[in-house]
Amino acid sequence: MYNTDLPTRAELPSTRKLIRSTLVAAIVAAALLVTVVLPSEYAIDPTGAGRLLGLTQMGEIKQQLAEEAELDRANDEAAAQQVSQPAQPQETADNQGVVATAVDQPAPTPDSEVSQVAPSAPVQETEQSEDDQALANASSTQETAEETAIWRDEVSFTLTPGEGTEYKLTMEEGAIATFAWASDGGPINFDTHGDGNGNSISYEKGRGVPEDEGDLEAAFTGNHGWFFRNRNDNEVTVVLRVSGDYGELKRML
Repeated sequence: MYNTDLPTRAELPSTRKLIRSTLVAAIVAAALLVTVVLPSEYAIDPTGAGRLLGLTQMGEIKQQLAEEAELDRANDEAAAQQVSQPAQPQETADNQGVVATAVDQPAPTPDSEVSQVAPSAPVQETEQSEDDQALANASSTQETAEETAIWRDEVSFTLTPGEGTEYKLTMEEGAIATFAWASDGGPINFDTHGDGNGNSISYEKGRGVPEDEGDLEAAFTGNHGWFFRNRNDNEVTVVLRVSGDYGELKRML
């Protein structure tokens, strides 16, 4: 059996080489952490490289799924606590008095019964002339046209069970956009957030919300909008309407 020879002192790396190799490894690890790990796992993209590589979107979805799972767990715990506490019957003294009075009071005799017939209310019929009907239709059409005119963009999309999508507006810092969205088929989860130039912000989050409206003010120049996810067992159709100071409405996912 042959044992390899121990290396000589001259063959061993010097302290300088070890320090240099350690520094190089630390720099490479830090670069991977900032450009790959943080964007893909936590949606943190200080350099913007994760957004170009498509890793930041992956991190945003992971964070959204984690938050939804945490909310589901909290709701399940609350429901379990309510089930574990049995309801106690309550009977007030007033209810007991009413029962006792009903028992003690003798039943009325047939002679004491008095039949009362309520007078029938007169039936009134309202007829609307053709001119009034035409005027009402014209007014309704005008209101619908005015309501449509206030929105600059309107999109409608259908989400299958578990599916998510994202729509964002290109906005300058301080710009304000007015929005309104509603879901048909069940409530949905949403996350209103923004990103761009290494910045990211979450404005509002909701779970099981059927509709929402308001103003979205951009905290910085970049993309600002909504991530929607359908947690129902059926398809849900969402209509999103926007107007105001923005460049364009884009579908990101």
